[in-house]
Amino acid sequence: MASPKNDKSTRTTGRPTLNEVARRAGVSPITASRALRGVSTVAEELAERVRQAASELGYVANPAARALASAQSHAVAVLVPSLSNQLFVDTLEAIHSVLRPQGLEVLIGNFHYSRDEEENLIRNYLAYQPRGLLLTGFERTESARRMVEASGIPCVYMMDLDHGAGLHCVGFSQLSAGAAAAEHLLSRGRHRLAYVGAQLDQRTLLRGEGFRRALQKAGCYDPALELLTPRPSSVGLGGEMFSQLLASHPQVDGIFFGNDDLAQGALLEAMRRGVKIPEQVAVLGFNDLPSSEFMVPRLSSIRTPREAIGRRAAEQLLALINGKPVGEPVLDLGFELKVRESS
Repeated sequence: MASPKNDKSTRTTGRPTLNEVARRAGVSPITASRALRGVSTVAEELAERVRQAASELGYVANPAARALASAQSHAVAVLVPSLSNQLFVDTLEAIHSVLRPQGLEVLIGNFHYSRDEEENLIRNYLAYQPRGLLLTGFERTESARRMVEASGIPCVYMMDLDHGAGLHCVGFSQLSAGAAAAEHLLSRGRHRLAYVGAQLDQRTLLRGEGFRRALQKAGCYDPALELLTPRPSSVGLGGEMFSQLLASHPQVDGIFFGNDDLAQGALLEAMRRGVKIPEQVAVLGFNDLPSSEFMVPRLSSIRTPREAIGRRAAEQLLALINGKPVGEPVLDLGFELKVRESS
């Protein structure tokens, strides 16, 4: 008895295959694969036929098998420290808008500001042989650094800048942003200035360092007016730290908060206590979250280019993946001081 024909288009599991989708749509398997990955070069009429065929068959792609077959996946791993912070949500949306039309899937990893968690995520994602990596900042374990370097996978760093490491990065100077905050409050005639920071990731500490240097230059730095905590940044914590600062240093006349949610909490607590903002205390936030301009009073803040960072970092990574030159490996997108009623 003749053995059955070896047809690679079928699986013993009975699940529909890409070849079956392609046959039903009347296209090649390569075109079907590109259409399902959203590659923009596939004509919309063909793409719609493929999507319809996949829907009728109940086809679900197997990215692991695809990666094994090609020794390369169609995914980009993006690691951020938080998904509850609007800063990173905006950045991720921009990254997705650039990579998805190119047929690349975005794998999002949240490491909760933990270096060990980030190391584990990097190890797990590298096992899937992603096309590229988008990492937040430069602070990570030595083991994680070695893994990224040894992988040979294109990598772009977001939010921070490093002009001397030979890396590709897109962001702005945290030190300069902190200095700009101090200079603004000083220009308002305030001289008892405090810095309030939470979470204490490297970017928060760098903003504080920039603030400190500017105050030292102006001759009005007081180390007692730095209030820092490793606790997660939040509106509630901002109100708590505002109260703590005024209780211990009632002479404070200006405060720079390392995140807008902290500053928003301070404004709410000031309203409860009858503290006049900015007459008694000028308040300045950081990141300029969407709700800040609707606070009472409207919150002054340093606006960061979070959407632009995500978009330009993704574009830079695409160039690296495709072997194209990158015009500016270190791309400084700057920041903007938004002066409103609170300062």
